[in-house]
Amino acid sequence: MPPSAPDLVPFARRLALAARRATLSYFRTERARPDNKAVSGYDPVTQADRAAERAIIDIIRSERPLDAIEGEETGSHEGSSGFTWHLDPIDGTRAYVAGLTSWTTLIGLVEGDRPMLGVIDQPCLDEMYIGTGAEAWLEHAGTRLTLRTSACDRLEAAILSTTDPFILTATEQAAFSSLRAITPITRYGLDAYGYARLAAGGIDVVAETGLKAYDVAALIPVIRGAGGAVADWDGSPAKLGGRILAAATPTLLQSALDLLGRTPLDHQAPSQGD
Repeated sequence: MPPSAPDLVPFARRLALAARRATLSYFRTERARPDNKAVSGYDPVTQADRAAERAIIDIIRSERPLDAIEGEETGSHEGSSGFTWHLDPIDGTRAYVAGLTSWTTLIGLVEGDRPMLGVIDQPCLDEMYIGTGAEAWLEHAGTRLTLRTSACDRLEAAILSTTDPFILTATEQAAFSSLRAITPITRYGLDAYGYARLAAGGIDVVAETGLKAYDVAALIPVIRGAGGAVADWDGSPAKLGGRILAAATPTLLQSALDLLGRTPLDHQAPSQGD
């Protein structure tokens, strides 16, 4: 019988801790200076990104060699087990190189096309958010705290977040502006940490676009495990990439979808990168 998400939590935790050792050794040092990996434009990558992804892959290859891997920095590694690990060693590389603490390591496990286990790890704060879709919790300083999204069900009372509104297309900006106009607080620049705080009850709605599978696979099990809801901007089931709308409650998600639906959307924005 294949392992369940709870069966693989200890293994996923070990992957995150291996990445921590790599990322923290570079953080706020001269070695954290980035290179540009984009063919055109700008998409930063650091030695820490590469070292952390290598550390994770080495463990997977040693202990679960039949699993496939999709890494932001190293690309695809084939497998035959039906499980795929989606890795973003530093989500929020711009925050990382600036010495800020809103970056995270994302480790998502997908069975077929179903995200089943997610880890959102913030090493500097010793905050590891883990979700299986059925439950989610925060591990911090040796304690475990059950994660629950807020009970917010009105946009007029919601805290909204997106990482960077300037990467949105014109129609996406118009749709997002309708959300921003009705919510009393909007915060920017959090990358995946915004979803972690949504799971913890501090943020109520996150709307983003231009995402890749390794940006999303870890988030969905954490949000759903904490009682939140997640979908595409058009209300269809959340995909491994593209546009993502996450909310603290199904009612709040539907209200946000109703508002977004008033603006026809064009093609999706380019990938955010890091």
